[in-house]
Amino acid sequence: MSERRTLLWIRICIAIMIVGLFVSGVTAFPLRVELEIGSDILHSSPVVDWFPDAVAWVDRVRDALVDVDGRYPFISYGTDWLAYAHLVIAVVFIGPVVDPVRNIWVIQFGVIACAGIVPLALIAGGIRGIPVGWQLIDISFGVIGVIPLAFAWRLTLRLERMRALERKS
Repeated sequence: MSERRTLLWIRICIAIMIVGLFVSGVTAFPLRVELEIGSDILHSSPVVDWFPDAVAWVDRVRDALVDVDGRYPFISYGTDWLAYAHLVIAVVFIGPVVDPVRNIWVIQFGVIACAGIVPLALIAGGIRGIPVGWQLIDISFGVIGVIPLAFAWRLTLRLERMRALERKS
């Protein structure tokens, strides 16, 4: 694979991560509204019959957010910061898009962060009473996110070797 093609694939992998972080961030702002819409959709579909416990969980979370937003709207400020953090982390990944070899540490950081999702979901999810199925959904974000990052990391190492060989020539 040529250096140009390798760089293109690295950028594609990183772009996937940036888009995922951006979408995760932006969608964390209107959680209550999203859960109201999601609940309505679930109740008007066969999912309510197939996975009644999952639908009940979505309804419970929706009800809690409606209650909290109604009585304590400042609590949602915490999820606003969560959303902002996703957006900031997405911006950090612009470094490897520009120069992956120099910014390989960002890719490595992303892999570590994806791995950290697993114990966080299992430990905090258990403490907070999150259903195991939902914890697995949360874990899937780390498992899915690590795939393009692992490819980007491997390709960045390849790119670094290519450039080193080119300098020797």
